[in-house]
Amino acid sequence: MNKGRVKAVALYSGGLDSTLAILQMMKYGVEVEAITFMTHFGCDVSDKSTCGHDPYPAAEKFGFKVKLSHLGQKFIDIVKNPRYGHGKNMNPCIDCRLLMLEEAKEYMKSAGGQFIITGEVLGQRPMSQRRFSLDLIAKNCGLDGRLVRPLCGRLLPPTAPEKEGLIQREWLLDIEGRSRKRQMALAEEFGLTEYPNPAAGCLLTDIRYSDRLRDLLKYNPDPDFNDLNLLRVGRHFRLSDKAKLVVGRDEKENDLIESLRRPDDCILEVKEFGSPIGLLRGEADETVMMTAASVVARYCDGKNQPLLRVTYVGGSSDGSLETAPAGEAELAGWRV
Repeated sequence: MNKGRVKAVALYSGGLDSTLAILQMMKYGVEVEAITFMTHFGCDVSDKSTCGHDPYPAAEKFGFKVKLSHLGQKFIDIVKNPRYGHGKNMNPCIDCRLLMLEEAKEYMKSAGGQFIITGEVLGQRPMSQRRFSLDLIAKNCGLDGRLVRPLCGRLLPPTAPEKEGLIQREWLLDIEGRSRKRQMALAEEFGLTEYPNPAAGCLLTDIRYSDRLRDLLKYNPDPDFNDLNLLRVGRHFRLSDKAKLVVGRDEKENDLIESLRRPDDCILEVKEFGSPIGLLRGEADETVMMTAASVVARYCDGKNQPLLRVTYVGGSSDGSLETAPAGEAELAGWRV
C-alpha cells in the first residue's frame, strides 16, 4: 500500500475525461495539481466545447489547483515539423502530447509530484489514443514509467507508481472506445453536473484553418502570432506569392481584422455601400491592388453594380480604384 503523501500532476483541458481522471485519483487520497496548456491554435473563448470550457468551476468545486501555461514557439515548431507526422489535417497530436508531458514533467519536479496523470481513453481518438500511440508516448515522454491514465489504466501495462505502491491497480478503470456512457455515469457518481460537449477543440483539426495554415507556411515559413491569429477570421484569398487578402464577413469580423492590421497593411472598402473590410498583406503591385479591389467590391452591398469605387488606405499610398466586382470563378481561383 502507499505510505504517506502521494501527489500527481494532471494534464487538464477542462473537459470531461481530464476532470474524471483527476477525481478518480482524488477519490483514493491522491493530491492532484493540474496544468492547462494553451497554444495559438486553441479555439475561441466563446466556444463551449472542451477547449473553450473554463476549467476553474470544477477545480473550485472539487478542490484542486490549476496552473495555466502557454507553449508558445515550441508548439509552432512542432506544427511545422512534427517528428511523428500530422493527423488528418495539421494536427501533430503525438508530438503535441509529448511536448505537454515534457513541460508537465518540469512542473511536476517543482511541485513535488511523483507522477503525471492524463484523461486519455484507449481507442477514443484515431491518432493519439490508439494502443500503439499510447505505448509510443509512454515510452518516449521521458517519465520513466511515471505516466498514469486513470480512465483506461487497467488495459495498459503496470506503471512505476503501481509497482512502487504509490497507487493500486484497482483504483484504475478500463474504459475503452469512443462512447462516453461510462464517463457520464462516473460524472454522476462524483457529482460532476456541468461539463462540455466533446470536440476536437484544436484549430489544427479543422480542415479550413489547416488549409489556410498550409498556405501561410508555404509562402511565409516563419509566421508570427499576428499572422496565425489572422487565419481565424474572414475570407482568405491568395492573390500572389507575396500578397494575401482577408475580407470580413460582418461587422464583428471587420473590427477584428482592423485590430490585427499592421502599419504596412492596406485596408480596402467601398464607401458608397455597406462594405466589408479587406486587409491586404504583403507586396502589392497594380495588378494585385486591382484584384483585391474587385474581391472587396464583390462582397459589398453594391455588388450588382457594373463598376464600383474601392478606397484603399495604408501600404505605400492612399487612394481609390474603379473596378467591376469579381466573378465567382475568379474568387474560386484565389480562395484559400
